[in-house]
Amino acid sequence: MPRDVTFHDAGIHSPILRTLNATGAAAARIGWTLPRLDAEELIDAARHQAGLEDFGDDRFRAGLEALLDSLEVDAQLTTFGRMVQKKMLTRFLTARLHVTDWNKAHPETNQETIRAPWVIAGLPRTGTTLLSHLLELDPRNRSLLGWEALDPAPPGAPESPEIRARIARAEKDDEQLNQLIPPLQAMHPMEPTLPTECVTLFACDFRSLLFSTQTPIPGYARWLQDAEVDSSYEFHRSVLQLLQCGREPRRWSLKTPQHLWSFPALFRTYPDARVIWTHRDPRKVVPSVASLNMAFYRTFTKDPDPEMVGQEWNRELSIGVRKGMEFDKQADPDWCAHLLYEELMEDPIAALRKVYTVFGEELLEDHAEAIRQWLRQRPQSNFGRHRYDAKDFGMNVDEIGDAFSTYIERFDIPRERRD
Repeated sequence: MPRDVTFHDAGIHSPILRTLNATGAAAARIGWTLPRLDAEELIDAARHQAGLEDFGDDRFRAGLEALLDSLEVDAQLTTFGRMVQKKMLTRFLTARLHVTDWNKAHPETNQETIRAPWVIAGLPRTGTTLLSHLLELDPRNRSLLGWEALDPAPPGAPESPEIRARIARAEKDDEQLNQLIPPLQAMHPMEPTLPTECVTLFACDFRSLLFSTQTPIPGYARWLQDAEVDSSYEFHRSVLQLLQCGREPRRWSLKTPQHLWSFPALFRTYPDARVIWTHRDPRKVVPSVASLNMAFYRTFTKDPDPEMVGQEWNRELSIGVRKGMEFDKQADPDWCAHLLYEELMEDPIAALRKVYTVFGEELLEDHAEAIRQWLRQRPQSNFGRHRYDAKDFGMNVDEIGDAFSTYIERFDIPRERRD
């Protein structure tokens, strides 16, 4: 029987990693902090790995510097956490090099048009992942897949040896992450061949909420809140163009909660985008997000404070809905489809049929049958059930509700009482 999991199940349990962290802490006390997280060293390492020089638009450097500053000041990384960050940041830089090189060598990619993509937004934990998986079952749609976001260039057919090798690497990475953070599969299951979040592409421009989900970095979060993000959407579009070039075009189905923070930049990049904004009771969303991210924090940082984590994510998520509502106030009435979490969970096919109707399309019966089969094969508690409690983060659910009262009233979001 699948078991309940919480963020308390996460953390470094390996004796080897505990020894590594203890050794690193001892070295730090005498002034040796290893590995170093230095922008130029990371850039040089990526260039060496890729055998390439050109990163393209250099606006990425501002985000990288802001992130590194916050990692040093705020994150309290363990030695293992520093190693993971160095590997991850180098990987994003390397992916950026490969994308830039491919598009320079194949200028025809710049002529590709990304027409009317469907874009799932909404706060985390509001059904965005489930919705993206169900939309991918429509043969008219085409999602950004996990392995593609991590390693998009050069493009190729999924059956080619090079692409199979990339998928295998991504599967190995996921397996290692699930071993490192056992509750993750129940909290947020991921697979390289399933749809993933655009937030991974934004990370290649170092303007991404992804980094705040890995480590507590309030300094970077505040920098990102006011940062110009058009460069991230430009890189995002260049990757979609690369993946689409030379193939029969299908409608892109995309998703990440981060779109909620940046609708103006989204529409500057994709003026004909069709947005699906998912809504759920924030009294459930905030502690769920805090619990998921605490599982990462406990693995990579020293003694993260749950109350601080709750406060930071309550603030961050409230900013997201405020920015989304500001855009909604000045947009055309039919600029997006609104979808309640309860609608999606109670009757996914009816919920999708509603979305398709808003967008002037029909949900095909073959698609509906594919959804039924998918749901039978992948029950929600397949890997266990994620349990969370606002009290774990020093929070009161009524206070959360008060902080989001305008949002709840604006979209008539029902109070969610079930576990």
